[in-house]
Amino acid sequence: MDNMGQQNNQLEVADLEEEKPIEGSEVPQTSEECFLLMKKIATRIRTGAITFLYQEYLYLTLFCLAFGVLIYFTAEEGWAPFTTVAFLIGAFTSMLCGFAGMIIAVTTNYRTTYACNISINDGFHMAFKGGMVLGFSLVGTALLILYLLIKIYTEMYMPQSRSFDSRKEMIDTYRHLFEAVAGYGLGGSTVALFGRVGGGIYTKAADVGADLAGKVCEGLEEDSPENPGTIADNVGDNVGDIAGMGADLFGSLAEATCAALVVSSGSMDILEKDDAMFFPLIVTAVGILASFLSQFFVKIGTIKKDNVESTLKC
Repeated sequence: MDNMGQQNNQLEVADLEEEKPIEGSEVPQTSEECFLLMKKIATRIRTGAITFLYQEYLYLTLFCLAFGVLIYFTAEEGWAPFTTVAFLIGAFTSMLCGFAGMIIAVTTNYRTTYACNISINDGFHMAFKGGMVLGFSLVGTALLILYLLIKIYTEMYMPQSRSFDSRKEMIDTYRHLFEAVAGYGLGGSTVALFGRVGGGIYTKAADVGADLAGKVCEGLEEDSPENPGTIADNVGDNVGDIAGMGADLFGSLAEATCAALVVSSGSMDILEKDDAMFFPLIVTAVGILASFLSQFFVKIGTIKKDNVESTLKC
């Protein structure tokens, strides 16, 4: 797998090297040329971001596997395998969310820039659609996987008749169940932590390095197309602020929902009612529905320079 990944990266680099270099003096004459130049730069940023995430997630996978072994031998006896599996599922789901967030961002960025040259209204709606896709896809994925995990664990752990000898046995069983499911939130938070820190460090290093090489040494302007370090700077912005934030968004949602499930496992009023334990998931689902309905209000009126902030807040 490593050899295949290295070969793909080499092919991508070779393809980029065969392209005509981007010169600062190349001023696009038509809107089509402008869009193609933006797409060329975005392709290079996308390639750099994917390469970085590939390496980061490779080391994170090794760390999560090692940490999963630690959880297996330290978790409560009888529930350790399930806690470990939930942790690994949460970790890999967080990686998926981070990668999806980065792909959506690099696809939306240059299109938003091009749309802003037409009008602020077009640029705003293009950026808003990208953020909407990102938010709905991440929250929807997190909610779906958590629901399936709970249903599978419930069928495996609970007696088919759902009958218990005592109230204490019922509470203890559900408590152990949701403590095992809580590994899902731990896995998401673990990847989110390293994603934000690792991406943030790369972002600052690339930003400072590009400025030192371009502005200080060569006297170029900020983000000059003649400075190759600008590509690395934009790669850092995507992997730190977008991919890291995507994983962080998933981690926060998984943590909060799992915490609510653990707390609710001590309430007999909830446990005695069928499917009442899914109430924290229902709250999140209602939030998705409310957000979906709210996004239609953004289309009311025309977005101008002086009402962008107020439109977002409303």
